[in-house]
Amino acid sequence: MSATTEQSSGGRFLLSSPTSCAAPTPAPEEPVRVVPLVIAAVLAIAASWYVWASYGAKFGALLVVGLLLGFALFHSRFGFTSAWRQLIAVGNGEGLRAHTLLLGTAATLIALIASTGAGLFGSTPKITASPIGLALFVGATLFAIGMQLGGACASGTLFAVGAGQSSIVLTLFGFIAGSVIYTWAYPIFTGWPQVSGFLLSDHVGWLGSWAITIAALLLVVVVTRVVQARRNPPPLGAVPTARGIARIWRGSWPLLVGALVLGVLAAAVVLVSGGTWGVTSAFALWGAKVLQVLGLHPETWEFWRSSANAKTLAGPIWTDKTSLTDIGIMIGAAVAAALAGTWRFRAEIPWRTAVAAVLGGILMGIGARLAGGCNIGAYLAGISTGSLQGWLWGAFALFGTWIGLKIRPVFGLTNPIPSDGVC
Repeated sequence: MSATTEQSSGGRFLLSSPTSCAAPTPAPEEPVRVVPLVIAAVLAIAASWYVWASYGAKFGALLVVGLLLGFALFHSRFGFTSAWRQLIAVGNGEGLRAHTLLLGTAATLIALIASTGAGLFGSTPKITASPIGLALFVGATLFAIGMQLGGACASGTLFAVGAGQSSIVLTLFGFIAGSVIYTWAYPIFTGWPQVSGFLLSDHVGWLGSWAITIAALLLVVVVTRVVQARRNPPPLGAVPTARGIARIWRGSWPLLVGALVLGVLAAAVVLVSGGTWGVTSAFALWGAKVLQVLGLHPETWEFWRSSANAKTLAGPIWTDKTSLTDIGIMIGAAVAAALAGTWRFRAEIPWRTAVAAVLGGILMGIGARLAGGCNIGAYLAGISTGSLQGWLWGAFALFGTWIGLKIRPVFGLTNPIPSDGVC
């Protein structure tokens, strides 16, 4: 990259060239994108009113939480994909340390909610452990490869689409396609070796589970600092384009502020719905409903014949917890991007980037369903609830990230290098 700085879609400038050591200078603030803002705001208000009035307060509140998640994800640019890429490529653990704050915040609040049985709108917290086995290991690896090719994780795909990033629309298309492929080929993906899940609270109670989780997260902080000190990676060099109170809606948030806000909102999903925050199960549902509109019959597939899945497919998406938060994230991110003046949709995408986006999305769609979740539904939800699944998912995601970094140059995608930002 020849330029000294590169503007991200949220008003943050990143040092990206070894040719200059000058501090990145923020550009003048972009004007509010009025038309996208009006459209997104109307969608947010109308959808919230409709869901609340038609399906009840619980579902309406979930959509509102989704809107807040989209706003926070956009402004914090909270990176799962980039955090793992930076760690593996150059040893920069700043992003992963932000993960620990997010996970610790969510773990603390979820432990309080689950231990007291607190819930809103009649919800009761139900925390379960997912199975551990070959499907988890393969799925997490495939997902991580896919997010490095597609340019975003599950939550990142949603907020980037809402913010008008055109190439990520292709990633979302691939994500839905991969999810449909999994449900169609479900018999092939079942019966793999596995053991029952392990939930810390079942053995040491919620207080013990919380203490062990926080201790493990502190260990991650220490290890990443040691790695970073040895490898001496270049700084990320983030500079906001707005300061003061205007930074809430105009500029990028400090990374740790974003981690705290997202941790609180992840716990809010549990408080409102009784279940943990997830993203990717909705993509399989959306794909199946599109096929039904086209005259096909995915309801005859084995995956959709189970009682729970059949009920979900037969019902409206407005009563599906994950669909509500996903839709809210996209609309909330659109509102945030329009307010920040950065909402733009560009139709021109290099063909290799387009291929990588679709392929990455397909791998994430299949991988998330194999692993029982994505960076949100398996990694964040797993670790924050004291499930061993979350830690194992993260370990295999790091391995998949290493593979993904080897493949990225084939599609013309660059990786961080140690000389970035060095005079």
